[in-house]
Formats: sequence, C-alpha cells, structure tokens
Amino acid sequence: MKRKTSQRSSRRSFSKALIVAGFSLGFSPGFFRSTIRAQTSEPLKIGIIGSGRIGGAVGLRWAEAGHQLLFSSRNPDALTDLVNQAGASASAGYPADAATFGDIVFIAVPYAALPQVGRDFSPLMQDKIVIECGNPVPERDGPMANDAIAKGTGVASAEFLPGVRLVRAFNAVSFVAVNREAHRDGELMGIPIAGDDAEAVTVTARLIVDAGFDPVFVGGLERARDFDRGTNVYVKGMTANQIRETLGI
Repeated sequence: MKRKTSQRSSRRSFSKALIVAGFSLGFSPGFFRSTIRAQTSEPLKIGIIGSGRIGGAVGLRWAEAGHQLLFSSRNPDALTDLVNQAGASASAGYPADAATFGDIVFIAVPYAALPQVGRDFSPLMQDKIVIECGNPVPERDGPMANDAIAKGTGVASAEFLPGVRLVRAFNAVSFVAVNREAHRDGELMGIPIAGDDAEAVTVTARLIVDAGFDPVFVGGLERARDFDRGTNVYVKGMTANQIRETLGI
C-alpha cells in the first residue's frame, strides 16, 4: 500500500513539475497539456554514454521500467555483467552506437571527457534529448572544471554539446542512493532538473519517475548551478518538497 501511495504522489509531482516547466519556459498551457498526454507507457530507446557507477545504476532502473537500453564504453565486452542484470531489453556497444541508438541519450562521463564526447558524438545526437549528469571536479578534471563551475554546468555543458536538447539531471544524487532509494516507501527522493526545452524536460521527468524518484523542475539551464556539486541540495537525499523549500521554488 505504501508503494502505491508513493507512486500516486510521484505522478502528482510529475504533473506539477511539467506544468511549472511549461509556464516557466513560455509554452502555452494547451501545448504543454498535449505534451503530457503524449507521455505514454511505451518503452523508450535510451543510449548510455558512460556505463560506470551512475550510468549503470540509472540504466538498471530504466531497464526495470521496461525501456530499451544500449550501454556503452570503449570496451563493450566489459559490460557483459551489466547487460545481463538489465535483461533482454539491454545490449552493449561503443559510445557512437549509443548516440545513434537512443532517442534519448544519457551521458554519464567524468566532466573532463565531455568536450571530447561533444566533438565526437554531437553530430549523431542532433535534436535528440540528451540528459547529462557530470560534475566538474577541479582536482580530477583540471582547469576546465573551474571554467564550468564559474559558468554553471548547465551553460557549460550546452556549449560542449551543440545542437542537442539538453537537460541536466541525476548529477545531484549518488549511485548508492539510486540503487538503495529507488521506489522507496513514503516520500520519494527528489531529483532536480534544469532544461530549456519543454518536451525534453517532460521526457526527463517521466524517466525520473520511472527510475523511482520525484522530479523537481528548477528552471532553465542557467538554473542548473542551483544543484551543482557543493550546493545545499547536492547529494543530500532530500524529498522534492525539501528541495523546493531549500531552493525557494
């Protein structure tokens, strides 16, 4: 019974997040209602570039929800166990395969690798919804991380990934929480979202719900800085209401 209550609450939050997103991005209520109606239970094709801890954890939740996954790395043979866990709807390949396969592409690579991902694969992802979750860490990623932090990751990532319909999400949650807290009883854990494209935000919100979490629309890509690494909502395990209260949404 608790799980059903959580799912109903999540669907309500999902609809609320989408409506707020539509108004914030300047779309008419009629347009956004039609976009919401277009979100059915049909499985989506998702390519994952970077199938490590967070890419693997989120991908497994999406596989459990019935979506079709192509996990990728520079060594696809190393992904056999992950693909077996995901089941018959999953396969493995190279990053170019994931960029081509997915109607939605999830990029989960160390932030220093993002410029190269953009140079190599943006041509394959033109006009696709791309969810990006990397966090710039100066000690690991070097000076480019400081530049991204100064701009805000939403703005910086958009520069590295031209021509895609970019959404920032899943960067403020650990892979441990993705594995342990998905579909938990009671109030679900919130996942903040930032994006400039209403349909891309809608689809990402649906995928957050499918993964077992509660979407929180924060604003356009410039607002992604509000849940960057080191902020008051970063890896805090907050509910959606707690995130909204902390960020003043």
